[in-house]
Amino acid sequence: MTIPAGEIVVLVGPSGCGKTTTLRMINRLIEPSSGTITIGGQDTSAVNPDRLRRGIGYSIQQAGLFPHLTVAKNIATVPGLLGWDRKRVAGRIDEMLELVGLEPDSFRNRYPRQLSGGQQQRVGVARALAADPPVLLMDEPFGAVDPITRGLLQDELLRLQAELRKTIVFVTHDFNEAVKLGDRIAVLGKGSRILQYDTPSAILAAPADATVAGFAGADAALKQLTLTRVSDVTLVECATALETEPVDSLRAAITGHGTDWGLVLDDERRPLRWVTLPQLAHASSLHDAGTPVGKGVSLRSTLQEALSALLAESTANAVVTGRRGVYAGLITIDTLVSHLSGMRSTAAGSAAGDATAEGSA
Repeated sequence: MTIPAGEIVVLVGPSGCGKTTTLRMINRLIEPSSGTITIGGQDTSAVNPDRLRRGIGYSIQQAGLFPHLTVAKNIATVPGLLGWDRKRVAGRIDEMLELVGLEPDSFRNRYPRQLSGGQQQRVGVARALAADPPVLLMDEPFGAVDPITRGLLQDELLRLQAELRKTIVFVTHDFNEAVKLGDRIAVLGKGSRILQYDTPSAILAAPADATVAGFAGADAALKQLTLTRVSDVTLVECATALETEPVDSLRAAITGHGTDWGLVLDDERRPLRWVTLPQLAHASSLHDAGTPVGKGVSLRSTLQEALSALLAESTANAVVTGRRGVYAGLITIDTLVSHLSGMRSTAAGSAAGDATAEGSA
């Protein structure tokens, strides 16, 4: 199993399959009985265990903070062991607190008992990153917090990863969390056997066996929609007109599109209202014709968010806006179905290619 540098690899699997044991073998809290683990090409068994661990960040479910030490001293643990001077350590403490979204002046001198669960986890991540390790091990770090806080912490980790590009090995029981966070997912089975190791999209589109399919869940297709941004698909155009234009202008545009509805925009081309041909028949102007557009989506939104938006619209279309809310196009049900079909075809083709390569070998 090879973990590419700068990626998040998530280990999932049933209890007792060896997820945490795998992490502990990486930093030699547990010695492997056989095989070799290398980091950056170096065999970890040839490195002094203490020196090895000081170069690997470690974040666990209950944060693992020392209760008798302040937040600052917790974060300073590894830099202190590495012999950093006080000025450098103090600067790093504040830098790490700011990085994880905690105000240094407010949190530096607090004790773990004075923090919420989410704040403790943030400090735990700050401590794990304090010595700037290239590798970060995370053992269900968000498993003990409420769902809302968990989502926020996941978003925070993705933000940090976009900035820092660490190599992260992340353990979770939650496949949804694995899909959201992982560049790759390793599904482990009994005896720590790797059942499938691939990208989230490939696993969701073509699970290797029934066990992997069970982890992916019956809603695997919906999970796939979380992996794609609106900006990554081709948007659909519809009939539009500015609200200052005559009614006949929109009527002609609707007829030209072969539909019975269109979209009224303001002078800045921001979407205002859906209008149908029957509504136009009784309208003298576009200023008050139609029904308001619901909550749309941006180009940065996921296709799952687009699905939620289009289900709330009477036209079953999600309005997409770009910068400053300017109309960019529509997402339709057909858009989503076509995208999912394409993902399945790609995954099937890749699987067939791998099988052919193995047969040739």
